[in-house]
Order: sequence, then structure tokens, then C-alpha cells
Amino acid sequence: MRVRLFAVGIVLFSFAAAAAEKVSTNPPSLKAPGWQSLFDGKTLKGWKESNFAGRGEVKVKDGQIIMEMGVMTGITWTNPVVRMNYEISVEAMRVEGSDFFCGLTFPVSNDPCSLIVGGWGGGVVGLSSLNGNDASSNETTQYINFKNGKWFLIQLRVTPNRIQAWLDADPLFDVDTTGKKISIRSEVDESVPLGVATWATTGALRNFKLRKL
Repeated sequence: MRVRLFAVGIVLFSFAAAAAEKVSTNPPSLKAPGWQSLFDGKTLKGWKESNFAGRGEVKVKDGQIIMEMGVMTGITWTNPVVRMNYEISVEAMRVEGSDFFCGLTFPVSNDPCSLIVGGWGGGVVGLSSLNGNDASSNETTQYINFKNGKWFLIQLRVTPNRIQAWLDADPLFDVDTTGKKISIRSEVDESVPLGVATWATTGALRNFKLRKL
């Protein structure tokens, strides 16, 4: 009996180890097959201007989506979205201003969440929200110095019970979402289900891509 229980334990441990190995901590590879471009570099095809009050102008120029400074300005995806097991890669830049230049709202199954880059006066990065705590006050919170006029590669992976993010291929966070309430702040409701917004800042986007896993 002890031998049998020992053997069962080894099998269960092997299954657990195999499951753990499937969780990749590497950033999304842009050389991997299956990437879908969400921006053609010329038009806002597939997008609409988010209906934020006091928004600035949205335009396409020099292969970039420019979201001009307003109270909040942004774009929202108008086509069907993938809600689980996917990666997003986008380059973003704060052109002018001192607050978040990439508030990326994305689906996590049936719930929306936002990755805020450069918020709360310019340096906060994190998810809004986990268990009701926004990007400035949960386990994903970081403070980074973002220079205006510099491009940053922002990457995100959403899988069951996990959200991972990277900045210029360096890890930002790898959070286990098991049992956590995932939500957004009401200010970005217009970004649902997939969108990007800026706050009192002019932001630019390019090379916006998504890959199903």
C-alpha cells in the first residue's frame, strides 16, 4: 500500500510540475507566428474614438496613432475580441504632458482590466483594479521614470488565473489572479472591451499587435 501511495504521489507531482512548466515567464516573442496587426499604420480601421468627455483629437500621422491632450483621450476596438489566452504588444510614447500615456484596457474572460503606464503624476505602472485596489495601491504597483519623446515597448499576456506584463522586455509583474476581483475604474468605461486612453497627456502608439495562444 505504501509503495502504491508513493507511486501515486510521484505521478501527481509529475503532473503538477508539467503544469508549472507551461507557465512562461518570457516576454512575448515578436518572431512567433500568429501575430495580428491591430493598426495598419495609415487609418483607424477597426477603431473608434472613445467617447470621453473633454477628449482631445485622435489622428493618424507618420505611422502612429496620436491621442492629443484632453481630459481623457483614447481609442476603442470595434471588432470581436479575444477574452483569454492571448498576448498584446504595442509601442507607446508620452509626447507631451505628465500623466499616463498608455491606459490599456483589456478583457480577462468576462471582466475588464487596465494596465496603466505613467499614471499618478507620471511614474506609476500597475493594474487597475485588483480587489478594488487600483494601479497605485496593489501588488503590481511600480514607479518608473518615463521620458517624454521616448518609445516604450509594452507587452501583456493574459492566461487563466494569471496576468503578466513587460516593459522593454523587462518584467513588470506576474500576478496570480486566482480568487481576485478584476475590474476597471469607471473613468475608462468607454475603453471596454479593448482600448487605450491617455490622461491630460498627448500619447502616441505604433506597432499594435495581438496574438492568440
